[in-house]
Amino acid sequence: MKTAVKAVLVTAACVLLHCSTVQSVLPDRVDLAGNIAVPALFGNHMVLQQNQPIAVWGWADSGGKVIVRFDGQNQEAQVDESGQWSVTLQPHQSGGPFEMVITGENIIRFSDIYMGEVWICSGQSNMEWTLSQSENGEQAISESDFPGMRLLRVDHNVSFQPLKNINSAGWQVCSPATVPDFSGVGYFFGRMLYEKLNVPVGLIQTTWGGTVAEAWTSESGLAGFPEFSEAIRTMNAQWHYESSFEEQNRNYEKAQQDWIDSVSAMDEGWSEKGLGWANPGMIADGWLTASLPGLWEGTEIGDYDGIVWYRKTVFVPDSLANDRWTLSLGLIDDIDITWVNGVRVGSINVYNRLRQYEIPADVIHAGYNVIVIRVLDHHGGGGVWGAENQMNLTGDGRHVLPLAGEWLYRIGVPKEKVIPVPPEVVGIENSPTVLFNAMVHPLIPYTMQGVVWYQGESNADRAYQYRTLFPALIEDWRTRWNREFPFYFVQLANYMAVVKEPGESEWAELREAQTKALSVPNTGMAVIIDIGEATDIHPRNKQDVGKRLALNALVNTYHQNLIFSGPLYRSMRIENRGIRLFFDHTDGGLMIKGGQTLNGFSIAGADRKFVWGDAVIDGETVIVRSASVKRPVAVRYAWANNPVCNLYNGAGLPASPFRTDDWPGLTGP
Repeated sequence: MKTAVKAVLVTAACVLLHCSTVQSVLPDRVDLAGNIAVPALFGNHMVLQQNQPIAVWGWADSGGKVIVRFDGQNQEAQVDESGQWSVTLQPHQSGGPFEMVITGENIIRFSDIYMGEVWICSGQSNMEWTLSQSENGEQAISESDFPGMRLLRVDHNVSFQPLKNINSAGWQVCSPATVPDFSGVGYFFGRMLYEKLNVPVGLIQTTWGGTVAEAWTSESGLAGFPEFSEAIRTMNAQWHYESSFEEQNRNYEKAQQDWIDSVSAMDEGWSEKGLGWANPGMIADGWLTASLPGLWEGTEIGDYDGIVWYRKTVFVPDSLANDRWTLSLGLIDDIDITWVNGVRVGSINVYNRLRQYEIPADVIHAGYNVIVIRVLDHHGGGGVWGAENQMNLTGDGRHVLPLAGEWLYRIGVPKEKVIPVPPEVVGIENSPTVLFNAMVHPLIPYTMQGVVWYQGESNADRAYQYRTLFPALIEDWRTRWNREFPFYFVQLANYMAVVKEPGESEWAELREAQTKALSVPNTGMAVIIDIGEATDIHPRNKQDVGKRLALNALVNTYHQNLIFSGPLYRSMRIENRGIRLFFDHTDGGLMIKGGQTLNGFSIAGADRKFVWGDAVIDGETVIVRSASVKRPVAVRYAWANNPVCNLYNGAGLPASPFRTDDWPGLTGP
């Protein structure tokens, strides 16, 4: 009787869900598994990899069967003793939309599925950097209505044991509503593939700012690195006794909110009954001046966690008084509340989110208007720190009143009254294996085309180790997926102060380690030594980064006839008291960009003392000499944190930094 009831229930469920075709593939409903479930990777709007076998898997009560139906395919799996099941769908060409029905005693149905190209976008903060934060992000967002592009973001999580599932809101159709918080690099990479290949594109973002490569590598992948063994043993032991990462975060968030409430209660500019310092009619006696944008750590305010009020008066001509106005303030660290003429127009509690507030009608008037920003900082830098061109008052989208420059400011809570900020829950995410376990392992074996990677800043002080650690990470992921998929990565951008004389550099050594990873099969590198920013580790130009990654994929994965790389050093020859350098990828010939003089080359003799060299292009080679080096033995190019360099090929792609010597550097051997 129980068996008959089960069969009736399944049949009834199929009728309710209009899945009559499922019934035809259920000859023995008695064996259907109960409580079937799938990872958060699977869902409505997902993209499945075209032209490859498709892995579909999940969990259920042990002993029963699960049936997966997809576009005429019907695959059956037996649930094993551990409650796992999996099927492999046959390769399928691009297209859609399709539906997938997974049947056990319960039925799971996914719709609006497309077949296309799936890529994983991973790394640290420069891959995590959102489209809304990127250069020309507002325009890119407005033009992002691409229904064939689908996005999935993996939420931050750590684990000392491999997890089965990710935390994620699931797949979303790319649009101005869904793309602002997605990876800028990932978006521009995917958009170029979408436009060039004319097939659906699915992007899976799994990133965490400020993280190291070993955190993204499995325990077995780190087996060749005894320096991590003790940390893995210690962390595994502690994990069983300490509270979970989620619980620690909850405790921290409560402590932080208590601190914010405490500081706010002492804010001299705050008023529960009136506007306080937000009152546009108040006399700003005793207020000082500051130049914005700029973090207050670089000013007389100094290292301060607390509240600072900013105030600026802006004149609006009569002819513009009836415009619809938007206030843009760039990035604010950490929390702002903003008023215009005493009207609160917005507040955001995220340090790296662009502030852009629509001002209600009739708030802006002809004449003088007062903008007031209350900034509360609880960790790290504080203040208004976006780019100058991000600070504007814009009427009707075309009348721009710049806001960068001089503002009045006043501290809301004296430093001596502020209690210490509760310490952040940090460091766990940089333990070996923890990000692989929580944010990569659950993705396996989802069928995808390849990986794009932007990471290395956090390993720069161990650049020599990165020579072997980074290839080990690549090999580890490929071993887990059981496939030598394409792995394209970004070389570190130029960053920090420009130095006057040649010298050693950890970042140059890290770039060298990345370049050496090109010896790993099926890899490629996007060189961005020309688009960094001296004062910001997060260069805003993410479009060229995504484009250069996409060029690697379009040529090496999709076999299009394009140029994908700038010049790469191949060999050298000493001749006539100089050194002749030979390059690969000189497509279109070598060229100087931005002037007539070739910059960035230094030269040394056996004494290993480098001086700037005189470099000239000779055909597809470069000759470097110096009058002060009679017997040269080595040349370096762009060997600095932030080098001044300008060697390109005819396709407009920059040459990669390099050195011809193997002398010991700052990080090893």
